[in-house]
Amino acid sequence: MATTSIKEVALRARVSVGTVSNVLNRPDMVAPATRRRVLDAITELGYVRNDSARQLRAGRSNTIAIVVLDVANPFFTDVVHGAELAADELGVMVVVCNSGQDAARERRHLEQLEQQRVRGVLITPVEDHPGSRLEQLIRRGTPVVLVDRGSGQHNRCSVAVDDVLGGRLAGTHLVEQGHQLIAFVGGPTSIQQVADRHQGIAEALADAPADLLVVNTPSLSVAAGRQAGAQIADRPAGQRPTAVFCANDLLALGVLQEMTLRGVRVPDDIAIIGYDDIDFAAAAAVPLSSIRQPREHLGRTAAQLLLEEVEEGAGHQHRQVVFQPELVVRESTSRRHQPARRQV
Repeated sequence: MATTSIKEVALRARVSVGTVSNVLNRPDMVAPATRRRVLDAITELGYVRNDSARQLRAGRSNTIAIVVLDVANPFFTDVVHGAELAADELGVMVVVCNSGQDAARERRHLEQLEQQRVRGVLITPVEDHPGSRLEQLIRRGTPVVLVDRGSGQHNRCSVAVDDVLGGRLAGTHLVEQGHQLIAFVGGPTSIQQVADRHQGIAEALADAPADLLVVNTPSLSVAAGRQAGAQIADRPAGQRPTAVFCANDLLALGVLQEMTLRGVRVPDDIAIIGYDDIDFAAAAAVPLSSIRQPREHLGRTAAQLLLEEVEEGAGHQHRQVVFQPELVVRESTSRRHQPARRQV
């Protein structure tokens, strides 16, 4: 079905195209009788204004974008919700893009978003280095705010959680529970959050009577967690960790599933702690201990910073906002008895 054009509306109303444009954008400039004739023509022809084209001609759209690592991860669902709340207050729409932890896919999203002239981009980046597509976007004038990722750069704002501290909280908790061989499950290590959380638990164990086993994963998914759980469960009894710290809750849920299938008791045989404290953590068969992030607040704060930069332009002062994580203890690490200490 053909789309009615503004020219057809002008012909039907016997006015110029400019008059139709004024009725749509500056109605007070048009005489009431003429305005009524144009509105009647719009109704009769079923004309729908093309806001996208109008905004592009003006050099901007009424849209911001958020690019997340994994749209299936409830953590990012909550972050997006927070961003939408802030954007809604100013009548701005949020478009969600999923990089799937794929740098090439992320680059394609950023290219398309620049072509659409979005007002700005919120992003948890897969790729962030000199010469990256993200850096090009910033240099060309599109405001960018990093979400759940700190920034050492001064040409963008960022909103993050102190993930090194989060890793230390998890490690200290497990050491205090008497664990002497602890596994860290996470990957890929190119994701800064994973690297920071690993650094944190390594720091916590550095001066403690406990060793750290690293189990790398190809992604931060439940399936990857199950694979890691299988690797841990298959280790000889004397070399099997008695506790696992996972880089996010999806991995922790996967480890929990695998242990349950194999008859490994949680927390008696092995304790598990995740990261993010998504709703599914508390609802698991064995409620999971986790490191809580202010998920919705991350998204809201990031969107507010982005829209402030859009409004203030070159006068905007970039800020790096860092929130503090919180340890939430549940049954998955609440041990009913202490294990026998390993022989040195």
